[in-house]
Amino acid sequence: MRSEPTADLSGPYRAVWRWHFYAGVFVMPVLMLLALTGGLYLFKDEIDGFLYRDMIRVPVAQSQTSPETWLASASEAAGGGRVANLIMPSRDGQAIRLLVDRPDGVQKTVFVDPHTGRATGVIPAGGFMELVKKTHSLTLLGRPFNILVEIVAGWTIILFATGLYLWWPRGRAVATFTPKKTDSRRRPFWRDLHALTGFYVGGVVLFLAVTGMPWSAIWGDRVMGLVKETGLGRPPAPVAGAWQRAQHHDEPVGAGWTMEGMVMTHDHAGHGGLAQVLHVADQAGLARPYAVNIPAADATAYTLTTQARRVQDSRSLYIDGASGRLLGDIGYDQFGAGA
Repeated sequence: MRSEPTADLSGPYRAVWRWHFYAGVFVMPVLMLLALTGGLYLFKDEIDGFLYRDMIRVPVAQSQTSPETWLASASEAAGGGRVANLIMPSRDGQAIRLLVDRPDGVQKTVFVDPHTGRATGVIPAGGFMELVKKTHSLTLLGRPFNILVEIVAGWTIILFATGLYLWWPRGRAVATFTPKKTDSRRRPFWRDLHALTGFYVGGVVLFLAVTGMPWSAIWGDRVMGLVKETGLGRPPAPVAGAWQRAQHHDEPVGAGWTMEGMVMTHDHAGHGGLAQVLHVADQAGLARPYAVNIPAADATAYTLTTQARRVQDSRSLYIDGASGRLLGDIGYDQFGAGA
């Protein structure tokens, strides 16, 4: 009567146990890094506000210098170069952040007082939180390590599946939903504690691994292609054929996963003044803070995107800089289910 459990322990059960063990050894160090960096990034605004408070805080004033002055000041403070984008602050008393592409290929973030046009500080592009973001995806170490994150996500699924198999009862007391009253010095106590932790926490980790896959290097690229082909993610262009793949220097910031790297074109040459674009955004009621992507290529519209905490509040404006015409106003409800 006891031969079945013994066979179970010596056959598939032990094989699955080995898979579970090696999966844990492989993925846990990376999962701990992802949890730490992901947790930090949730508090991006708060951490930036603390680290760069002396650069961000500026005296409140009634007057404001021209946006062209902001661009010139940022370029000079960064050591030359073109301003690729800027972030309009959520309230008065905060500096504007401008990202400058320098001729040597290095990017700098410059804080500029909108009232005086004076640069209040210069940091590496994105600052500390950009380092956290690149560490989270391991792009800091190159594409092979970024692919490693995708592999870890896949093995996390294996870790959860094998753990569930080991936890599931098969004619013996293995599965448990609550801690049993037993001596903490005994092995069954730690086994049950491990099983409980895996059961209650593993589902959350599995959810994070699966939902993070669309941003991965290989699997995510395939999903992105499917979403685009089926029209499940990208909203229809207000003008036929208006969506185009951006050049590297024109890739918009914060436009959303399915709109990543996409810009809208128009028929006018030149870009006009930034002041006109900001005026159109204010007239359209675009909520601050929002990012303004300044195109370098001709016949490319300005892309303005809200920096919303809730995805339901996301909104993007596409403005013809030459004429000041609003080409597109894209809200959350215009995206497909794949977004």
